[in-house]
Amino acid sequence: MAAAEQIPRSYKDCDFRVGFFDTIGDLQKAGILQDVVIEVEGRQFPCHRLVLSAASPYFRAMFTSDMAESRQKTVVLQGLDAVMWEEILSYIYTGTLHVSLDKVQPLYQAADLLQLDYVRDTCSSYMAMSVESSTCVGLYKFADVYSVDVVLNRSLPCICRRFAEVAFTEEFYSLSVNQLTEIISHDELDVKEETTVWEAVVRWVQHSREDRLHHLPSILLHIRFNLLTSDDTAAILEHPLIRENPGTSEVRNLVLRGTSNQKRRVGMDAQEMVLLFRTVETTPNTTEMHCMDPGSGYYIKYSYNLPTVMAATVTSENDIYILVEESYDQLSLLQYNHMENAWVQKSSIDRNRKEEPFAIDKSFVYLLEVDGHFYYLHVAVNWKVRKGVFVMMKKFQWLTNQWQDCSKPEHGGLGGSTVAVSCGQYIYLFTNTEMHRYDPSQDQWSKGTPPRTIPQFSTAVAIGMEIFCADLPFKNTVVYDVETDSWCELPGWLDQTIDKLCPILCANGGQLHALVELNPYNDDDSGGGGQHAYVYDRLAGAWRDLQVSLPSWNHQDLCAHVYPVARMYTRLPPGQDDDMDTQDMEQPQGTRN
Repeated sequence: MAAAEQIPRSYKDCDFRVGFFDTIGDLQKAGILQDVVIEVEGRQFPCHRLVLSAASPYFRAMFTSDMAESRQKTVVLQGLDAVMWEEILSYIYTGTLHVSLDKVQPLYQAADLLQLDYVRDTCSSYMAMSVESSTCVGLYKFADVYSVDVVLNRSLPCICRRFAEVAFTEEFYSLSVNQLTEIISHDELDVKEETTVWEAVVRWVQHSREDRLHHLPSILLHIRFNLLTSDDTAAILEHPLIRENPGTSEVRNLVLRGTSNQKRRVGMDAQEMVLLFRTVETTPNTTEMHCMDPGSGYYIKYSYNLPTVMAATVTSENDIYILVEESYDQLSLLQYNHMENAWVQKSSIDRNRKEEPFAIDKSFVYLLEVDGHFYYLHVAVNWKVRKGVFVMMKKFQWLTNQWQDCSKPEHGGLGGSTVAVSCGQYIYLFTNTEMHRYDPSQDQWSKGTPPRTIPQFSTAVAIGMEIFCADLPFKNTVVYDVETDSWCELPGWLDQTIDKLCPILCANGGQLHALVELNPYNDDDSGGGGQHAYVYDRLAGAWRDLQVSLPSWNHQDLCAHVYPVARMYTRLPPGQDDDMDTQDMEQPQGTRN
């Protein structure tokens, strides 16, 4: 009988790498087999040449070439911070990196020098994630020097949106002349008047007058004097910086001549508008974004080839995000590009529909922001099942571009209708029988005082530290004070005979507004049918009809359950009067990147 053929096989130890790293870390801690000392700022760090070479092309080239360092017992590294080197060394031996805002920039510099791609890219992502009004100028300056595009692409738009605020900061005054001119040359500056740009330049020059005054002529080329009134121009010509400038004649000519073809800044035409999303069943489906100012009735509609919008939110930085339904099992997070009127995909969410324990009659989907972090909240209801409610929440991790599961509230069924909003540092989930509060810092839910006088929640909005909620027929409006955990009724309509359908509460201009569809068969003089806009006068305790003309829509076609407000950078078409009260304008098809 012939012997069985022996077939060679390969085996891979999946735990080897983890154990190998742990062993190397133990050797470093114990000071065993170290064969080189790295000296940084006078501090000495015994290390292993092999480990350093494996982790960093910089060290690999140093120790495997004819460089003097390859033969030295002690190698002195110049241009490194000792604390940052300690953090780098910890990463090399453990694979774990600790990043914070106060050390991310020197850590990036160290990683750039040592050619540690993972550390450098992680620092870049962390800086991009940390861009906000208080950090955007500093991060922009750093990213400009080191050509960190991912940070530049987030910090520069943030500066443009927050220009009127950041132009008073010390970071702004420390910009280089090239950085300053790049910023003020942008169409996207969110300023109402060009004098804001001029005043910012004046402060920048005066911060170091002797060193900067000679740059003034080149800077003035980027100020749009053609957008100034004659009075503003006259006042600028009398300013000491102009009168006392060594090149006074040249500077005066720049101010007087201006540039006739320079565009208006986007902020000059921006206005706060309520956003409503509607899906039109076509092939493919068309999603409409309705932007309206309830106070004036001004209205614009944009159309896009997008799936159904499930939820929307607007951040404190005026960034608009939506969740769209890519498929039954997956949602996508999209961000709106104001300048290009386009949507850019940021991430995807697995809805985990298999976890739902029953067939769904109704779903409520929310996209909520707390302290710069996004939360996806999904409440699924089956009215035929006792306690037939399924709740899921996920948090978006900017650094990893992943959604992380959060804790779920303990509920007694929640009821048939829900609404959720973020207010302050918390998320609030309301029903007609329960109120739940989520604390992101603790990943923990707690119960609060439930509402008593509202039969079915339809809409809610947060203003300051209060949350306003209304029922479906808009017979009742209640207010929840988040600081005292208490409710009160908001005096409502004097005439309860008017049928009001499907209300939408929103906060426009810091005031409580309601968009309401009136029953066309009202037997009264209410104007009958159609969409009406109201503002609440709290002193008078009454709603006031704004008497504006709004487009009609079928409430059932509207997507999402929360209606955010954003500053929209809209311009009237050529030839239109800027004082028009209403505007219904179809825009070209939006694009999706």
